[in-house]
Amino acid sequence: MLKNNKYTILGISWLVLVTSLSLFSFSTDVNTGIDIPHLDKLVHFSFYFGVVLLGCLSLLEQGAQNLSRIVKYLIIFAIAYGLFIEILQYVMPYDREADILDFLANSFGAIVAGLLIKKYRSLIYRIK
Repeated sequence: MLKNNKYTILGISWLVLVTSLSLFSFSTDVNTGIDIPHLDKLVHFSFYFGVVLLGCLSLLEQGAQNLSRIVKYLIIFAIAYGLFIEILQYVMPYDREADILDFLANSFGAIVAGLLIKKYRSLIYRIK
């Protein structure tokens, strides 16, 4: 049963990870000596790229048929979810701050994933 639902389990796990890392503060005292400008925006892009990609694979795994419709709704979901997370960061009393650039990076990641899924449709079906 787990083998038949691997993308669903992976997609849900990914969304839990994204939510956890977005809402909880972690120690930032670690200094690796590597300074990459705007690395956090690349992370946001990657998080939501993964949400759309794994969501698509999960829905196809569950028997969904219309790839274009799946992609459209997943992009809308990911953008709305990213906005929801940013609002939570703004209103929650944790050490997190809302950032419009994070939201834009989230949205861009979701849109790029959707465009690539549509472009490489046959590959997606083979992965499934």
